[in-house]
Amino acid sequence: MSAMTTGSTSRADVNRRRILDVALAELLRDPDASMDQIARAAGVVRRTVYGHFPSREALISTLVDEAVLALAGAHTAGREGVEDPAEAVARSVLAVWEIADRYRLLVALAQRTVTMEGIRERLTPVRESAAGLLQRGLDEGVFASPLPAPALAYVKEQILFALMEAVNDGLLDPREAGRTAAVTVLTAAGVPASLAAALVAGLSD
Repeated sequence: MSAMTTGSTSRADVNRRRILDVALAELLRDPDASMDQIARAAGVVRRTVYGHFPSREALISTLVDEAVLALAGAHTAGREGVEDPAEAVARSVLAVWEIADRYRLLVALAQRTVTMEGIRERLTPVRESAAGLLQRGLDEGVFASPLPAPALAYVKEQILFALMEAVNDGLLDPREAGRTAAVTVLTAAGVPASLAAALVAGLSD
């Protein structure tokens, strides 16, 4: 491959990444943002955006896929090497909340563009991983719930979506939201509130 071709490819990759980053910010600000708006914000012409993404749907689909991959990575990294199921759940929620803008994107798009079913389908691997962890906690008596682990994992997912909406609506302090989310998920799994709060406080110090 010639140096010229390599340089062109590199510039194309940089442009594509910039468009995606700007599109994320614009869609978080306005989930109905058009391709024209995104192009202007990225400092490129509309044709450049369409050169990378043939439609607004294709651009949004790429962003949603990236968001889900980031969330899956955070979920895995947060619980890696942690034996205690309650601590593993708390750490995974705190890690996910550190990339909360991805969750905000999913919430916003679920309401306007991408169907909730489509997002749930993409999140299936994360949900299944969470179900395995929750099942271990149930088996060990760390968690107590009338729900089977797969249903409890679904509840966990919905709690995170709901709390992010609460942040978006100004009902929850974003500075406390991560810790609140971790405590809420643990209590939903049957951990006493005082123990859940103490565990999360220790991890957040």
